[in-house]
Amino acid sequence: MTQKQKGILFMILSAFSFAAMQVFVRLTREIPTMEQIFMRNLFILAAAFFIIRRRRGSLFGERKYQPLLFGRSLFGFLGLITLFYASSHGAQGDVTILNKLSPVFVTVFAILFLKEKLSPVQIPALILSVLGAFVVFRPSFQSDPIPLLAALLSAVTSGIAYTFLGYFRGKVDGMTVIMHFSTFSAVCSLPFMIRDFVMPDGGQLLFLLMIGVFGSLGQAFITYAYRFAPASEISIYNYSGILFSLFLGSAVLGEPVKMTSITGGALVAVASLTVYVYNGRRKPYDRAGC
Repeated sequence: MTQKQKGILFMILSAFSFAAMQVFVRLTREIPTMEQIFMRNLFILAAAFFIIRRRRGSLFGERKYQPLLFGRSLFGFLGLITLFYASSHGAQGDVTILNKLSPVFVTVFAILFLKEKLSPVQIPALILSVLGAFVVFRPSFQSDPIPLLAALLSAVTSGIAYTFLGYFRGKVDGMTVIMHFSTFSAVCSLPFMIRDFVMPDGGQLLFLLMIGVFGSLGQAFITYAYRFAPASEISIYNYSGILFSLFLGSAVLGEPVKMTSITGGALVAVASLTVYVYNGRRKPYDRAGC
């Protein structure tokens, strides 16, 4: 398997993990947002700490990378807050379509700041993906403006955070990046969690644990995905999360799957497959092992 194929596989696994995490977030709506975020990142922090200690690696990275690591952690944390806020206060279709613009921002930021080149097929593929997302979620844009702004900000901040991951490729160990982000998020959410703490019952505690498990897997997969391949080439596969969300929503939450959802999902799949086939013909990149 080539480096690029590994990046694609990890991106798809990340999309599935985050979709599963969102199901458990829905199942614990009675728990305050900051408590959910704290529990999610506490689990990730513990797992990353254990793995790094076994490897005898660096917990928080070299001093020269600290400004960029703090930047990744800050924008990643802002992305979490704005997404959770938007999901709690806005129409779900409106919020989802705006948040799913993050791969577009990743591509743009990767071109601007990482000097990655845009292939001829990527622009129409991204447009097709956004169109497919619109068809799937049929947004009405009738939500209050503040939740919509928060959803858009979640896409922008997540795009910036994921662009940092592309920069760290070959410079900072993936587990160190995860440790830095999870520690930052846990510390920042702790005061709010203490203030609004709600004692979970047995079922809620199990669901919170699942949020941590799938959040950890999603974070690990997406971190390593951007280390295996350029952000501008694999960010589009994040749209596979739409398909996973539809399936899990139907199977676990009993949400109906409509024909528009199938049509939009097909558009997303065609766009992703087009990028994959086109990039698969670019042999020099794979041989370079970038």
